Amino acid sequence: MTEDRRVLRVSGPDTLHFLQGLVTNDVTRLSQGILYSALLTAQGKYRADFFLVPDGEDVLIDVAAPLADDLLRALTMYKLRSKVDVADSGRTVSRGPGKAEPGAFDDPRDPRMGWRAYDGRPSTEADWEALRVAACVPESGVELGPESYILEMGFERLNGVDFRKGCYVGQEVTARMKHKTELRKGLASVEVDGAAPVGTDILAGGKVAGTLFTQSGGQALAYLRFDRADGDMRAGEATLRYIP
Repeated sequence: MTEDRRVLRVSGPDTLHFLQGLVTNDVTRLSQGILYSALLTAQGKYRADFFLVPDGEDVLIDVAAPLADDLLRALTMYKLRSKVDVADSGRTVSRGPGKAEPGAFDDPRDPRMGWRAYDGRPSTEADWEALRVAACVPESGVELGPESYILEMGFERLNGVDFRKGCYVGQEVTARMKHKTELRKGLASVEVDGAAPVGTDILAGGKVAGTLFTQSGGQALAYLRFDRADGDMRAGEATLRYIP
């Protein structure tokens, strides 16, 4: 089991309609399996990311434990007259590398992130940090924070946003970033020689080019200004090079 996750449950006749108007992915696709998605602020910034999991007529929400209380409050606030109930499910999260066995789900973000299950089966150990770095998958509380825009953090590549589903909270800003601008900053993979604390500024030509985050096996995740990410860069004592 993974102790750093909580599983909420949304139930009631309006469940799919309720979630469809809030989250970044198209919940009608839950008939095909698990989805990765997010709740944004009205300004289009990150509030929480999570997995939506079909469970009969209900939907489970697999979310990082530190975000669960705020997400529960937000969903309760948005409920208004919708015929839904939002509560803790009492379920636990299991995960492991490789393909999902019956009753489990392949992680929808990237095949390298293995499988997830909610039936109490034991987890299988893996170096999740190394797998996450290799797949360029951000994590809440590390790469993902209140100032993040999900397109800069790779949510399109990670199958976490749908551009055809219609309105949801923060949709206008997200759509504008997709269709009217070229991303000049974003989460990227870098080669790293040496190490530096998470959050260290990355310097290129004496100018700040970004921020260094999780590091593993000679690679790291970094939030970069792409126009400055050229040649060797420095973060503390570490030397970095952008991997386009």
